[in-house]
Amino acid sequence: MRLSLQVQYAICGVFDLAYNGDGGAPIQVRVIGERQSIPPRYLEQIFQRLRRARLVSGKRGPGGGYVLARPAAEITLRDIVEAVEGPLDRMLGAGPPPRGPRVPFRPSFLWKRLADRVGNALEEVTLERLCREAARDAVKRAQDDSHSYVI
Repeated sequence: MRLSLQVQYAICGVFDLAYNGDGGAPIQVRVIGERQSIPPRYLEQIFQRLRRARLVSGKRGPGGGYVLARPAAEITLRDIVEAVEGPLDRMLGAGPPPRGPRVPFRPSFLWKRLADRVGNALEEVTLERLCREAARDAVKRAQDDSHSYVI
């Protein structure tokens, strides 16, 4: 199964927000886009879907940007995929079979089972888990680039 580019960008964007958003300060989409090499205008559209799904919340104005709407331990990859693509069962063809004389047999029971299995696998992975694994693998955080000045 291949995830759409929008889903891949959404996962990267939300991961960046969780991994680099330590202080709870909003992070601008432009900054996330630069770090993840995602076009900011495209990422903004994706973040609007994530906001409607209540995975992120936005703050307008100077110092604005996005923050996670829930703790990273409560946001799963399934949440992100479904925020962008819709329910997994529809995405994997588990809806009602099409009708017509030339429609081939579609084993809808198979698509339902597949959607359940994929959904369960995606539900097992939280943002918190991804952040832990990234830290364990020594993935550099954005704050590592900043300079610390003490007076």
